[in-house]
Amino acid sequence: MKWTTEDVKTYLDAREYVDTAVLPLVPVSFGSEMKNHVAMGEFITVICDEVEKQFKGRVFQVPPFTYMADEDLDTRIERLEKWVSVMREQGLKYVFFVTSDHEWKKKEGDLHNMLIWMPVIPFEHLDMAYRKQIISEQIKQLLPLMVDKWKNNPLE
Repeated sequence: MKWTTEDVKTYLDAREYVDTAVLPLVPVSFGSEMKNHVAMGEFITVICDEVEKQFKGRVFQVPPFTYMADEDLDTRIERLEKWVSVMREQGLKYVFFVTSDHEWKKKEGDLHNMLIWMPVIPFEHLDMAYRKQIISEQIKQLLPLMVDKWKNNPLE
């Protein structure tokens, strides 16, 4: 389910079956790295959309956690923990953080082993068929990681 009025209605009706949030982590900048950060956000959004399709009924895709790329990492984590706290209070036991920003890898342990980092693949010059193939290949690698985390990280 996605962050849409239609899907939120479904989520509210079936809340007891939805135990996982997928949260894209997306940097924002307006300087020399802007294009790279936009590519990260675009890629991660497409990946999260596909994860939501694959696990519809168990996964709720929330809006991206956006942050200024030069924001202190500890400050980001502090803000992110507030989001996670609210989601967990509402019954979402698992919160997967999906990003292409390598900075998050420095604090992976602070994120309860729920960080999924993927190298960005810019879609800018790819035709649609090749783009779909790349997404499919990435999802084939990502889905087993999520299933493994569900199996090996029981959170109560």
